[in-house]
Amino acid sequence: QVQLVESGGGLVQPGGSTRLSCAASGFTLSDYLVTWVRQAPGKGVVWLANVSPNGLYKNYGDSMKDRFTISRDNLKNLVFLQIDGLNSEDTAVYYCESRGMRGQGTQVIVSS
Repeated sequence: QVQLVESGGGLVQPGGSTRLSCAASGFTLSDYLVTWVRQAPGKGVVWLANVSPNGLYKNYGDSMKDRFTISRDNLKNLVFLQIDGLNSEDTAVYYCESRGMRGQGTQVIVSS
Protein backbone atom coordinates (compact mmCIF):
# COMPACT_ATOMS: atom_id res chain seq x y z
CA GLN A 1 0.00 0.00 0.00
CA VAL A 2 1.37 3.39 -1.00
CA GLN A 3 1.14 5.75 1.93
CA LEU A 4 2.87 8.19 4.23
CA VAL A 5 2.92 7.70 7.97
CA GLU A 6 3.82 10.39 10.47
CA SER A 7 4.92 9.72 14.03
CA GLY A 8 6.52 11.43 16.97
CA GLY A 9 3.74 13.66 18.16
CA GLY A 10 2.36 13.82 21.65
CA LEU A 11 2.14 16.06 24.69
CA VAL A 12 5.07 18.43 25.02
CA GLN A 13 5.72 21.10 27.62
CA PRO A 14 6.08 24.72 26.56
CA GLY A 15 9.66 25.48 25.65
CA GLY A 16 10.38 21.87 24.83
CA SER A 17 11.30 20.21 21.58
CA THR A 18 9.97 17.40 19.49
CA ARG A 19 11.04 15.57 16.37
CA LEU A 20 8.43 14.30 14.01
CA SER A 21 9.10 11.55 11.50
CA CYS A 22 7.60 10.80 8.13
CA ALA A 23 7.93 7.33 6.67
CA ALA A 24 6.77 5.99 3.35
CA SER A 25 5.52 2.61 2.38
CA GLY A 26 5.09 1.36 -1.13
CA PHE A 27 7.56 3.80 -2.64
CA THR A 28 11.03 5.20 -2.10
CA LEU A 29 10.67 8.47 -0.25
CA SER A 30 14.20 9.51 -1.11
CA ASP A 31 13.15 10.02 -4.72
CA TYR A 32 10.72 12.81 -3.85
CA LEU A 33 10.46 16.26 -2.39
CA VAL A 34 8.76 16.12 1.02
CA THR A 35 6.74 18.87 2.65
CA TRP A 36 5.51 19.35 6.18
CA VAL A 37 2.30 21.21 6.91
CA ARG A 38 0.18 21.59 10.00
CA GLN A 39 -3.37 22.37 10.94
CA ALA A 40 -4.24 23.86 14.30
CA PRO A 41 -7.71 23.31 15.76
CA GLY A 42 -10.26 25.39 13.90
CA LYS A 43 -7.68 26.85 11.53
CA GLY A 44 -6.45 26.28 8.03
CA VAL A 45 -3.48 24.31 6.81
CA VAL A 46 -0.15 26.08 7.19
CA TRP A 47 2.84 25.24 5.03
CA LEU A 48 5.94 24.72 7.18
CA ALA A 49 8.89 23.48 5.19
CA ASN A 50 10.06 21.23 2.42
CA VAL A 51 13.24 19.38 1.54
CA SER A 52 14.59 18.30 -1.81
CA PRO A 53 15.09 14.61 -2.61
CA ASN A 54 18.81 14.77 -1.95
CA GLY A 55 18.35 16.81 1.21
CA LEU A 56 20.51 19.69 0.02
CA TYR A 57 17.75 22.24 -0.52
CA LYS A 58 15.39 23.26 2.23
CA ASN A 59 12.72 25.89 2.33
CA TYR A 60 10.82 27.23 5.29
CA GLY A 61 7.62 29.17 5.70
CA ASP A 62 7.57 32.66 7.08
CA SER A 63 8.82 32.76 10.69
CA MET A 64 9.44 29.00 10.66
CA LYS A 65 13.16 28.96 10.06
CA ASP A 66 14.13 29.96 13.59
CA ARG A 67 12.54 27.02 15.36
CA PHE A 68 11.87 24.44 12.66
CA THR A 69 14.44 22.18 11.07
CA ILE A 70 13.62 19.77 8.28
CA SER A 71 15.98 16.95 7.45
CA ARG A 72 15.99 13.53 5.90
CA ASP A 73 17.77 10.23 6.17
CA ASN A 74 17.52 8.66 2.76
CA LEU A 75 19.17 5.45 3.89
CA LYS A 76 16.29 4.95 6.29
CA ASN A 77 13.70 6.44 3.95
CA LEU A 78 12.65 8.97 6.57
CA VAL A 79 12.07 12.71 6.72
CA PHE A 80 12.09 14.61 9.99
CA LEU A 81 10.78 17.88 11.36
CA GLN A 82 12.46 19.14 14.50
CA ILE A 83 10.57 21.85 16.38
CA ASP A 84 12.26 23.72 19.20
CA GLY A 85 10.91 26.26 21.65
CA LEU A 86 7.40 24.87 21.42
CA ASN A 87 4.53 27.10 22.48
CA SER A 88 0.78 26.74 22.57
CA GLU A 89 0.45 28.04 19.02
CA ASP A 90 2.33 24.96 17.83
CA THR A 91 -0.52 22.73 18.98
CA ALA A 92 -1.71 21.15 15.76
CA VAL A 93 -1.85 18.05 13.66
CA TYR A 94 1.29 17.79 11.60
CA TYR A 95 1.27 16.15 8.19
CA CYS A 96 3.92 15.22 5.69
CA GLU A 97 3.18 15.36 1.99
CA SER A 98 4.92 13.79 -0.95
CA ARG A 99 4.12 12.35 -4.33
CA GLY A 100 0.74 14.06 -4.26
CA MET A 101 -0.42 12.45 -1.05
CA ARG A 102 -0.64 13.33 2.63
CA GLY A 103 -0.31 11.10 5.64
CA GLN A 104 -2.86 10.75 8.42
CA GLY A 105 -0.96 13.20 10.60
CA THR A 106 0.51 13.19 14.06
CA GLN A 107 -0.84 15.43 16.79
CA VAL A 108 1.35 17.69 18.85
CA ILE A 109 -0.14 19.23 21.97
CA VAL A 110 1.86 21.86 23.78
CA SER A 111 0.71 22.17 27.34
CA SER A 112 2.04 22.17 30.88
